[in-house]
Amino acid sequence: MTGTWSLLRLVLRRDRLLMPLWIVCLAVAPMGYLSSIKAAYPDAAARQHFYDLNASSATFVVRNGPLYSSSVGNLLAWQCGFVPVVVGLIALLTVVRHTRTEEEAGRRELTGATVVGRHAGLAAAVIATCGACLGYGLLVGLGVAAQGVPAAGAFALGLGFSLAGWVFAGVGAVAAQLTWGAGGARGIGIGGLVLAFLLRAAGDSSGSAGWVAWLSPIGWAHRMRPFAGEQWWVLAVALVVTGLLVVLAVALSARRDLGAALLPARLGRASAKSSLRSPLALAWRLQRGTLLAWTVCLALVGLLMGGVGKNVAEMMRDNQAVADVLSRLGGGGAVTDAYLAGTMTLFGLAVAGYAVQATLKLRAEEAAGRAEPLLATAVGRLGWALAHLTFAVLGSAFLLAVTGLATGAAYGTSLVPAALAQLPAVWVLAGLAAALVGFFPRFAAAAWGLLGAFLLLSLVGTALRWNDVVLGISPFQHLARLPGGTFSVAPVVWLVAIALVAGAGGLAALRRRDIPVG
Repeated sequence: MTGTWSLLRLVLRRDRLLMPLWIVCLAVAPMGYLSSIKAAYPDAAARQHFYDLNASSATFVVRNGPLYSSSVGNLLAWQCGFVPVVVGLIALLTVVRHTRTEEEAGRRELTGATVVGRHAGLAAAVIATCGACLGYGLLVGLGVAAQGVPAAGAFALGLGFSLAGWVFAGVGAVAAQLTWGAGGARGIGIGGLVLAFLLRAAGDSSGSAGWVAWLSPIGWAHRMRPFAGEQWWVLAVALVVTGLLVVLAVALSARRDLGAALLPARLGRASAKSSLRSPLALAWRLQRGTLLAWTVCLALVGLLMGGVGKNVAEMMRDNQAVADVLSRLGGGGAVTDAYLAGTMTLFGLAVAGYAVQATLKLRAEEAAGRAEPLLATAVGRLGWALAHLTFAVLGSAFLLAVTGLATGAAYGTSLVPAALAQLPAVWVLAGLAAALVGFFPRFAAAAWGLLGAFLLLSLVGTALRWNDVVLGISPFQHLARLPGGTFSVAPVVWLVAIALVAGAGGLAALRRRDIPVG
């Protein structure tokens, strides 16, 4: 363990922008939800009506978890039911990034040549990630308690989010020992996260098999029961499981060589297929797994959100405050149109995440040293870059179409045009990410920060009626709110132009700068 604290400082330095950004952005969301709940359900009768409609709804329980009572705090906890999944995802990706990704890039070997113990890097990654999750949970507790709800419930809510992050930090540590590449480790970790969500959903939606939810760390976050008789001992369960996972990761790490993995690598072909002779074919080979995973996940969420849409009109009946909140999020006069328009905005933000990831693949290939030998052949920089940007542009269009199709299939109408209306804003994010790769490659990850800022503006800022000038920073604010809204060509033209200018500028800078840039 020698050198753990030095490596911990290195991890914190490398994540000095990204880590505070996700902590603050995710912490603001529950505070905004609480303000909206107070405005939408100002009295006990309105909250009880909401509880009666949703507590026994299988669709809502699958999405958000169990609703224990009609108190303001419990409605908040229920609305934040998906946050543990997000925190778990961030935690496992962070651990994989600072362990297996470092090995894959060759940096772990360099630090290992110094006075550093064998397990110091793994320990530093886990400590930093778990500390960030704890800081996030405490910040949520403080922010929510400051708005007048019971402090015990507020901190139980925040620490419930933290425990999900702790456990999946351990999952990420184990996954990093199993595969040769960071992509495989992320796939194993995300598979575990999806399984945990499905177990939680199955247990919560089935009264006779409620014990199944106890098999899931996501279920443990809900079993903390914030604002409904807190069960603090669940934290001990999460700590024990996290400790066991970390011990397992250390034991597995001791059984393998540096750079090796416990699961055997699949041998490739003796000679490459003729279909891999172009940059586009290679980009497809590198991007197809990511596109498939996003397609499956968004299609499932689309089916879920479409099913919820059938109950929105009944849920919002006689509650004009909630209808007003939905109308600010988008859509025309009908409550269901407003709900679906807000859902399309959420999907647009999610697909923008894919577009950013696909664009930043350029920087990942460069940083890993794989771009330089490729560009030493007859492949040009523009051809290489455009091949990956093709998936950011066309892949995002495909994802939005699939999402609109799945949501519409569950709801009973076609929503593909409404989903595709989000495409110009998604392309703006892809263009900005390309610009960062070209002009500021060392800070290319800041594209995720831009997405986080737009997410904050589009969700929390809109619900809280922030100034229109501030809200206008987000490209998603300028799009037509479909269904129910009025489509306008001018914003689409401007957003596409911004995306083209940013992307072209990034490509021009990429042609002129050194590759690789460390």
